[in-house]
Amino acid sequence: MHYFLQNGFEVFGIDPSTDAITQVKQLSATLAPKNPAANFVVANAEKLPYRAEFFDLAICSAVLHFANSHAHFDAMLRSVWRVLKPGGYLFARLASDIGIEDLVHPIDDGVYLLPDGSTRYLVNQEILLRYTDELNAELFEPIKTTNVQNLRCMTTLCLRKK
Repeated sequence: MHYFLQNGFEVFGIDPSTDAITQVKQLSATLAPKNPAANFVVANAEKLPYRAEFFDLAICSAVLHFANSHAHFDAMLRSVWRVLKPGGYLFARLASDIGIEDLVHPIDDGVYLLPDGSTRYLVNQEILLRYTDELNAELFEPIKTTNVQNLRCMTTLCLRKK
């Protein structure tokens, strides 16, 4: 976010936490005083308060893995996809089981206990490629995963909306 604010981009943001929105409004006022404070709102990812095809880029970094079920993940992803313009990009960084499949333990409906003791909704390559097809998207970059000492894995998904 710092990069975008410091380089003249109009930046928007949502978070379900009022405190987080207050903090980002203060950061925006410091780094980009012309960026409207009204661009930052308390909202949930599954119900984005923007019209369809509004954004050129959506960044979901460490957001989607807080889904509490398959249906919740689906709603969040489709909500973000809805607000992207044709030709727009989605950058998503989220937890996956890629590389640690034998180390995670299912809890319920896509939520797993990770070796680091945390619980997250986890995706895998099959799920990500299925959504790529269902959303009529194209991979802008290959799916990439970082394994953090077999405690958790973070996967990056970069899609372009056709």
